[in-house]
Amino acid sequence: MGHPTEREPDPAGSAPAEPARPETESPTPPAEQPAAGQPDSDEPDTPYEPRVRQYEQRVIATVPAPSSGPPTQALPAVVASLPAGPQGTPAGAPAAAGFAGVAAEPGTPPPADPGSPLDGLAGDGAPSRAPKVALWAGVGLVVVAGLYAGAQWAVAGTVPKGTSVAGIEIGGMDAGPAVAALDDGLGERAAEPVDVRAGEASSTIDPAEGGLSFDAQATVDGLTGFSLNPAHLWEHVVGGDAVPPVVDVSRPTLTEAVTGLEDSLKVEPVDGTVGFKGAKAVATDAVEGSSVLVDDAVDAVADAWLVTSGPVDLPTEVVEPAVTQAETDAALEQAQQVVSGPVTVDVGEQSAELTPKALAGATSFKNTDGELQPRFDGEKLVADVVDDTDDLLTEPDDAHFVFSGGKPVVEGGEQGTTLDPDDTASAVGKAALSDSRTTEVKLVEREPERTKEALEDMGVKEVVSSFSTPLTSEPIRTRNLERGAQLVTGTLVAPGETFSLLDTLSPIDESNGFVAAGVVSNGVHTDAVGGGLSQMATTTYNAGFFAGFDDAGHQPHSYWFSRYPAGREATIYVGAIDMKFTNDTPYGAVMQSWVSGGELHVQIWSTKYYTVDPGVGDKRNVVPATAVHKTGADCVAYPGGNDGFTITNYRKVYHDGKQVKDESKTWTYKPDNPVVCDQPKADRNDDRQPQEDGKDDAGDDGKAKED
Repeated sequence: MGHPTEREPDPAGSAPAEPARPETESPTPPAEQPAAGQPDSDEPDTPYEPRVRQYEQRVIATVPAPSSGPPTQALPAVVASLPAGPQGTPAGAPAAAGFAGVAAEPGTPPPADPGSPLDGLAGDGAPSRAPKVALWAGVGLVVVAGLYAGAQWAVAGTVPKGTSVAGIEIGGMDAGPAVAALDDGLGERAAEPVDVRAGEASSTIDPAEGGLSFDAQATVDGLTGFSLNPAHLWEHVVGGDAVPPVVDVSRPTLTEAVTGLEDSLKVEPVDGTVGFKGAKAVATDAVEGSSVLVDDAVDAVADAWLVTSGPVDLPTEVVEPAVTQAETDAALEQAQQVVSGPVTVDVGEQSAELTPKALAGATSFKNTDGELQPRFDGEKLVADVVDDTDDLLTEPDDAHFVFSGGKPVVEGGEQGTTLDPDDTASAVGKAALSDSRTTEVKLVEREPERTKEALEDMGVKEVVSSFSTPLTSEPIRTRNLERGAQLVTGTLVAPGETFSLLDTLSPIDESNGFVAAGVVSNGVHTDAVGGGLSQMATTTYNAGFFAGFDDAGHQPHSYWFSRYPAGREATIYVGAIDMKFTNDTPYGAVMQSWVSGGELHVQIWSTKYYTVDPGVGDKRNVVPATAVHKTGADCVAYPGGNDGFTITNYRKVYHDGKQVKDESKTWTYKPDNPVVCDQPKADRNDDRQPQEDGKDDAGDDGKAKED
């Protein structure tokens, strides 16, 4: 059934027909004589016959009634013969002229009364058919409308056949079963995460957390129910089609969910790069990135949910890399120019040739405001120039302290020559990027790190502290102390700097003049290169202690050796235990050490700044040394040493009579137990026996850790 359309009324029949004007017949004036041929008034009477006017002789067709307004009845046409007027003019002609709006000539008698145009209908009793036609037409329309409404009502509760929602067939079902079918078919799918994709990146959105829900009832309601729309009935006649489900979308919630994925779905652009592989210029292409258009992505998810399979492709916008492909190509051309050949550098009276490989090794391209700019490493280029020349540079001689006549004096401080790295990079860079591949650089003076004037102004003028410890009877151990004293002497500790004994002595190996001697390693007395250097640590620590310097880290021995002050001594172990102090005075401090008179001496030269008041407590918690019995081939007998105990040392430091430091340190020693081999194989060393005068020559820590 097609859509009904309302037809517009015909403009020609929009108004009711105007009834014909009755013509008024004027009486013949008394003086007027009848026209020729007209019967005389004196003639005898004849029966009455109605006059038939001329216009009534025409046959007028029946006109259909207009679509609106009351029906009209057609008038039958009658023809009447008019009496002749003067000069042969039919009677009534002047009146017609007057009716037409034309004035009659003066003296013309008024026309005879033509009579009413309805006079011809008199006595015609036949009724009109138009009302009956209109009545039956109305009845037919009511019947048709009723049948149409009935048909719509009959299908109101049923889904049009062939209808499916998101792949679920519900055609021909009543509303209730259709809702149940959709809930069963789409309920599980509606709870599954929604796969989304933006370029190469992908993620998921939880429908509930994203504000998405499926309304099965609303979906079916849109397909059923009473409607006068012909399309609704037409679908039931010819069949429905696939329709989208009704989805409730909380846009703010879905927007928040998509925004939360924006970073994870963002594909970062890749900047183009330029570099070198050997002496060849190479580049990596720039790659555009992408970012999600949140508002459009929200629409895409809402539109695609439940009706599409696979990931939802989210709309994105291109993110340009900071270094585009055009900029990368331009930089690659520069790189190819750099390694197109060697660059000759003239310096002094010599020339150095920098090969393409050397140029590539000293050149890099860095992103500067979106452009790849070449950077030339001046330090590398200087080294390459020096390597390709002979004795081109002279090293500056840093000022330093030496002892002359037993006092520290400053020597050195002379300038050297060098190449300025920035100047070299600029000159070589210009040549490498041009076709003229020759340049020149000049030698410049190089100042020493420490000048003679700077050291002379540090106030190194007097001994501010000194300390000595007795030697053992091991000559080889003494050799290590003599080498250590040489390395310590002349060491400058500038104001604020920290002295490190390990840094000063390193490397502690044979290449640096050290030999193997007795040490304590993991509680066992043995030999190692640098044995005996713990005595240097103890002596130097006490020199810094009495100078008032800050303790920056030290550790006493595990066992007490009576040649050292109890609790105020130190050991060292490469990589683990160091002895450090910090010069916290405004003056420089120069170390001096030597071996003489059976003792190791260390003293510090500076300007007197602190006064130190030391103190020591009594030994407490004494644990006597007890023999330990061992068996086995690896047992080494040891005569033992001192008892274990705990002791505390104190230090008060004054400056200009005011106390500025008040410190204490407590240490506990282990008992140095003798080792007895029940099946002795070989004693450790015949010379490791206790000596007289309360001293022992048991080795202390050097390169090996104690515990």
